[in-house]
Amino acid sequence: MCEARGVDEPAERSTPRELDLASAAALFGEPARAAMLAALAGGQALPAGELARVAGVHPSTATAHLGRLIEGGLVRVRAQGRHRYHELAGPEVASVLEALAQVSAPVPIRSLRQQRTADALGEARTCYDHLAGRLGVQLRERLLLADALAPLDGRDHAVTEHGCQLLSQMGIDPDRLVASRRVFARSCLDWTQRKPHLAGALPAALTTQFIALGWLTRGKGRSLQAAADYDQKFERWLAADMHTAAMTSPSNSRA
Repeated sequence: MCEARGVDEPAERSTPRELDLASAAALFGEPARAAMLAALAGGQALPAGELARVAGVHPSTATAHLGRLIEGGLVRVRAQGRHRYHELAGPEVASVLEALAQVSAPVPIRSLRQQRTADALGEARTCYDHLAGRLGVQLRERLLLADALAPLDGRDHAVTEHGCQLLSQMGIDPDRLVASRRVFARSCLDWTQRKPHLAGALPAALTTQFIALGWLTRGKGRSLQAAADYDQKFERWLAADMHTAAMTSPSNSRA
């Protein structure tokens, strides 16, 4: 039975300790490392050579920077055979990058290519593993309007019974998401739209499914491209669930 839940209480409370913010900030503050982290912010795993190219540094320099990021707990290495790929250590690192983008000055756009890249990121992109950009903001708004999510406080959301039906139709097990240790659905201020999109287990699962169904396709870097009939498919998904709910309501069952 799917319950209207989305946030679990922590199993235990940790003792407050002073944090070394300066060391963590220094890892983000070096331009080459910042470029590497930004390249990984879409959730993909990249080899050192590709990260060196993105950062515009020599491979040996990139290796040294990656060593510091790994030691600092921001990046981890995934081995596949003889190849080594680097990825963000978790969604919390992407959240820090998204927060930094809120207070960062925009890079001047000097070419049509840069403008197209900026437009694509603003329309739809991955923020670690969940949908961001205009479509990410729209996803949150549509789920709230459809009563699939219920606000819990200023940032977190719980799934409703109606939302459980929606997720089940999408092939997603809502109970598994709620039971996971990850945040379920939390508002994350989108740096391109200045409105919140959703971060957490729920939007990650939906984004994965949208890509699997062809509603979204991966573009260059972090960008995502919506299918021509994305809006129609999304609305049919919501409408189909509403129709199912109406057909199975107690009043119709008694008729």
